[in-house]
Amino acid sequence: MYPRPIPEDAIWQRRFYFIAVLAILILWLCPLFAVILTSFRSTQDVMGGNLWGWPTQFGLVENYTSVFTQTPMARYFLNSLTITIPAVMGVLTLSTLAGFVLARYRFRGNMLVFALFVGGNFLPYQIMMIPVRDLMVRIGLYDTTGALIIFHIAFQTGFATLFMRNFIAALPDELFQAARAEGASPFQTLVHVVIPLVRPALAALAILIFTFVWNDYFWAVVLTVSDTVKPVTAGLANLRGEWVSAWNLISAGTIVVAVPPVVMFFLMQRHFIAGLTMGAVKG
Repeated sequence: MYPRPIPEDAIWQRRFYFIAVLAILILWLCPLFAVILTSFRSTQDVMGGNLWGWPTQFGLVENYTSVFTQTPMARYFLNSLTITIPAVMGVLTLSTLAGFVLARYRFRGNMLVFALFVGGNFLPYQIMMIPVRDLMVRIGLYDTTGALIIFHIAFQTGFATLFMRNFIAALPDELFQAARAEGASPFQTLVHVVIPLVRPALAALAILIFTFVWNDYFWAVVLTVSDTVKPVTAGLANLRGEWVSAWNLISAGTIVVAVPPVVMFFLMQRHFIAGLTMGAVKG
């Protein structure tokens, strides 16, 4: 199932492996490097078609300043924060509650409910485009940030519940027996016993959900029309002109949009790694 390690004495195999990994890494990073380099270019370079060569003139400060002064990127950025933060909080709350119930309480239909949460992850989200759009129109939330918040909470809760249910189920039964012996209610057990122990899992899940919601483009286009509610992913597409596109500004905006998930990951890196490896070693 797993690839065998390359022996130490197989020098040529190890060299070939290193070269292959390096080549794949370079190919994977080439588009990112091109975007970063283009964000440094001047308008003259872009208009002259110099998109892959080394910039003849640098417009680093001008490009990144113009993203916020000549485009509505600041508004798009604020919209994304308005959508992403409530969605992440809602998903964490609902998935923790549902995961706790599904992991610690046995009732008729427990596995059926859990299967419904898991099964929703296998549906292609494109098939829900028309029903979700019609639903938002009927309830009066179409072209609002509320539509995106509600959809992301509903769509991400299935995966998050699977994630949290497995972590909570791995906790020792003795903890819950002790809590019941002390007279703790189920809600007190959740708040004072479960949440402190699964905090790394919550941090890992928060990073994943934040990245999913922040980077979403499909539903941002389907459920929003006006610039006043569009998030950054849909807003970047608006920076393209009908006849001429300022690719240096678009590239600078792309880098700005990519910063929040990266910053959040590095700030919570320790918790993220601990959450992913929690329960990997027993005893």
